[in-house]
Parts: sequence; C-alpha cells; structure tokens
Amino acid sequence: MISSTPRDYQKAIFETAKNANTLVVLPTGVGKTLIALLLAIHRFQQYPTKKILILAPTKPLVEQHLESFKKQLPELYADLQLFTGEVPAKQRQKIWQTAEIIFSTPQCIANDIKNYLYDLKDISLLVIDEAHRCLKNYDYTKVVKAYKNQAPSELQRILGLTASPGSETEQVNEICKHLNIEEVELRTRNSEDVRPYLQDLEFNKIEVPFPEEFIEIRTILKSIYDKKVGQLKSRNLLFGPTNKISLLKLQNKLFASPHKDGNMLAGISVCAQAIKISHAIELLESQTLSGLKEYLQNLVIQAEQKKSKGVQTLVNSPEFKASLLSLNNLLSQKIEHPKVEELKTIIESEFEKNKNTKIIVFSQFRETALTISKKLNEISDVKSEIFIGQTKKSGSSGSSSGLSQKEQKRVIEDFRKGKINILCATSIGEEGLDIPEVSAVFFYEPIPSAIRKIQRAGRTARLAPGKLFILITKDTRDQISHYASAAREKKMYRTIDKVKNDIKDGKVNFQSRPKTLDDFR
Repeated sequence: MISSTPRDYQKAIFETAKNANTLVVLPTGVGKTLIALLLAIHRFQQYPTKKILILAPTKPLVEQHLESFKKQLPELYADLQLFTGEVPAKQRQKIWQTAEIIFSTPQCIANDIKNYLYDLKDISLLVIDEAHRCLKNYDYTKVVKAYKNQAPSELQRILGLTASPGSETEQVNEICKHLNIEEVELRTRNSEDVRPYLQDLEFNKIEVPFPEEFIEIRTILKSIYDKKVGQLKSRNLLFGPTNKISLLKLQNKLFASPHKDGNMLAGISVCAQAIKISHAIELLESQTLSGLKEYLQNLVIQAEQKKSKGVQTLVNSPEFKASLLSLNNLLSQKIEHPKVEELKTIIESEFEKNKNTKIIVFSQFRETALTISKKLNEISDVKSEIFIGQTKKSGSSGSSSGLSQKEQKRVIEDFRKGKINILCATSIGEEGLDIPEVSAVFFYEPIPSAIRKIQRAGRTARLAPGKLFILITKDTRDQISHYASAAREKKMYRTIDKVKNDIKDGKVNFQSRPKTLDDFR
C-alpha cells in the first residue's frame, strides 16, 4: 500500500495506536509521520465513509504532512485537502463535505467550528503533531474538546506526536488529559529498537573564556540590574533569589492584578527595566556584541520616542550611557564575542575535511544568526543563509525583520539542492520542518529547554554519522543553561516513564469516555 517499509519500532507503536489513544514520544527525524500514515490507512479502511484530520501548528508543517502522504499513498487513494488561513472559510466549508483526509492548522479548524461551518462528528482519527503544544488555551485543546464532544465515542481515536512533552509531570499529565491518552509510547536514540536505524552522534562541548574586555560592561549592567532588583525588594514586591524567570513571573502577576496602587504601578516600570537589563547581560555573555549594540540602540530610540517613562529612566542613567560608550569602544576595535571566531574556526576545519559538509547553526536570536551568517560567508566554499521566523520585530530592519513562508521554503529548497551549505537558524529550524539531514549541528548557546535540545540535535546522525557542537562561555549563564538542559532531559524520560506506568497501573485515567468493545478489537 505505501512506498516505505515501516521499521520495527514504527510497527510496534502503530499496533498500540490502533487500539488506544496514544502519545508518541520520538526524537526528531526518526519517522513519526509514517506512524500517523499507517494509522490513517487503518482507520480509513475501518471507517471508509468517515474523515481523518491531521493538525500541525504551522502552514509549512501542514504542507509537509500533505506532501508526505501524497508521496506514500497511491494516486486517488483518498481526497486529500489542505486547510490554511489562505483558503477562504466558505470554501473550507464546501471542501469539508467531500474531503476524506484533511491537513490543517488548529487555528483554522477552531475558528470554523466556532462559526458552525462544520462539526467533527465524522472524524475517525485526529492526529496532533507537536503535541507538546496541547496546553491551556492553545487551539489544539479547543479542537480536541470539540472532537470529544461531537464524535461518537466508538469513532474517536487520537494520536499525539512529539519529540518531547516536557519534563514536569503536571505538564505531561495535562497534555495526556487533553488528548484522552490511554497509552504512551516513548523511544529515545538509545532505545533497542531505534538504535540500529540511527548513526553515531559525536558530542563536542566547546568552552570559550569570558573576555576580560567585556568585564567592565558586565559590571556596569550588573550594577543597574542590582539597583532595580533592590528597588523591587524594598517595595515588598520581590523576595528571595532573583533571575529573569522570577522577574517575568512578577511582571505577569503585577499586570494581572485588578487593583493596581501606586506601589504596584511603580513596580511594573522597575520590573520591566530589570528584565531589559537582564536581557542585555544575556546578550553580552552568550551572544554577540553587535546584537547587544542593536538592542541597546533600540532602547535609546524608544526613549527618544518617549514610548515609556521606564525606558527613558533607564537610558538616561549615567551607568547605561557608560555601558554603551564602552561597547562602542570595543566594536570600533573590531572586537566581537569569542564564540563567533571559535565557530568560524571549527566550521573551516569541518569544510577542510569534507567540502560537501552541510551544517545547521542554531542560535537564540535572529541578530545573532545574522552576525554568524555574515562571518561564515568569509570562509571559501561556505554559502550561508539565515533561516528565521516571519514576525517583524519592532526596531528591526533588513534581513533581521523576518522571512515570509515563501522565503523560508526557498531557503530550505536551496539548502536541499546544495546552493546553501550552512543554515543559521533560530527556533523555527527546531520543530518538525523537513530540513535535509546535516553533517553537524552547532548550538551557538546551550538552551535550558529539553524539548528544544532534542529537536535541534535530531537534525543530524540519522542516515550518516553526525556531530553535535555546543558552544559555552565560561563563568556565565551559558554554563547554567547547559547543565539545566541535561538535567531536564533526564527528568523528562523519568516523568514519561512514570506517567506511562501510572496509566498501566490504573493510578491515573485520562479518559473522558467509557471504553467500548471497539477499544479491545
């Protein structure tokens, strides 16, 4: 029936998913889509007059799933239709009547259901890609809720796919509850039935010293930060150890308060200033000086436009002016973060060994991606481009203002054809997109998120041996992020195992419907 031969672990997971709502946790690039395809065929044969709905969070991912199904299935096997915001709602309503397998973003389906254009009573299978997003008020949860309410219980089958559902038991339980999960199928690179299909992954931790020339700027920024944190504590708004996360939580709490007195309003302003300086320190420690310059310069522009009194207070302080002066002095001497040069040196070496090398460099911020791409294009044989999201950021211009989905497609296609051999990507390169396999993946900075680490690393060592390089600035938050990520990944596997065992032992039940005979067939 299909053109690919399923692997043993795909067959095993499919057998589970046939009989139960299943959350599948598999590393990026080991064939989650094929499991969805096998289950779609099974349900289509079982319920030939019903529909199958496959959801993914972005239009490129939805299109990718559609193309994957088209490649695998015989021509005219079923009426496959694409739903995105570009298809008018009335047209979607008309197409829905005859479509058999629908590929859509959750936003489209959620809006159409809300407007009563159609219902989900005839859906025999609901596939949720990137299922770790199935939390709180994201549109996935609205669609799943409608499905559970509208489709007969004997027709319902849900398949959730993710590289990582998170490391907190509460979060994994919430995902499972939304999806009515009855079984969890977890595989890692080291699982016995997965390992034979993957290649060796060589891990390299590259540590660079925090430059002495940067210490003056960090000291100045830290003094501003400490002063702002001190003000929040003296106002009895902040307690205990402080970091960016605790400040963001405080900011949300203050904004959410229905009764804001003068103390709270002042606190909102001071908290915002502290967050901005914390971000500036992060850019200095782990990103690029040019990125820090752009960020501080944007704050100056905001102050000149008088958009915020807090920003004006910050920018007009002697310490802020001193940090900007010191930064401009370093940039005038062509000094940049040592990671940039280290990255260039390693990549030069990789291309000397193999001129056909393909690489992805992941970075947290698009300004960093732009700086890296420019630097790498100085290497002969290197053809680098940035791969970033669509959103135009305030204060951004030129290449850092975002790529349209059409431009994103073009970049991936050029990368596939070899017109580009290095992608400098932000988080858009992490989730699911059909980016060709690469020889090496570089993390310009460690990320504390286990989900994102797994997604990034999954871009290499599938069909050929691969390398993973993580660049870390010593004595900075880079080191904290690196160890946090490793700890969270271990915790994630423990959490998933616990949830899986709790389901098996009957300690938890995520079902909102009683089991029927069909569940046991």
